[in-house]
Amino acid sequence: MVKSAQVKTIDFFFDYGSPNAYMADKVLPQICERTGATVNAIPVLLGGIFKATGNQAPMVAFAGVPSKLNYEMLEMRRFIARYHLQKFQFNPHFPVTTLLAMRGATSARHHGVAAHYDEVMFTAMWERGLKMDDAQVFEEVLRETGLPVEAIMHDAHSPAIKAELVANTEDAVARGVFGIPTFMVGTEMFFGKDRLGQVEDALEE
Repeated sequence: MVKSAQVKTIDFFFDYGSPNAYMADKVLPQICERTGATVNAIPVLLGGIFKATGNQAPMVAFAGVPSKLNYEMLEMRRFIARYHLQKFQFNPHFPVTTLLAMRGATSARHHGVAAHYDEVMFTAMWERGLKMDDAQVFEEVLRETGLPVEAIMHDAHSPAIKAELVANTEDAVARGVFGIPTFMVGTEMFFGKDRLGQVEDALEE
């Protein structure tokens, strides 16, 4: 049931390399159904955000605090159980360089296939466990899922698409983003999949 007639937007900054972004992507449609909101999914480069902000991945930042890392995994298991994300599997090739896939995401938004492309990439990364930084594997996934292979492969190497992805990343940093997934409702920022409840509250205010 839609609780508000006013349509609000969730800016969702994502990189396919983040398992938490995958999980957030699965839960956001439920929030949109309840609130009438729409999602503006913005592809960015997590590595670029880390470099610009001095942030690090938890496995690096907390490498010397095993109890913290163990708790992070516990929270992930709880989230998976709560939202019935049993198809999730940790990618055996992690960390996977997502530069090619994220350029493809930028291209997909110009060809009207963004939602389909995002689903395919998240599935390949976090359900199928594929090595998506292998150009051959990447192209095979595009072909088997009916995406415009030639257009996306061409765009992934075009200066305009490269520049657009960099601009997205720089804009995210300028708006305060320091990690993935990050959500914006208006000017309010929320970091991490565990803040999705707060995102929903902000939409209903």
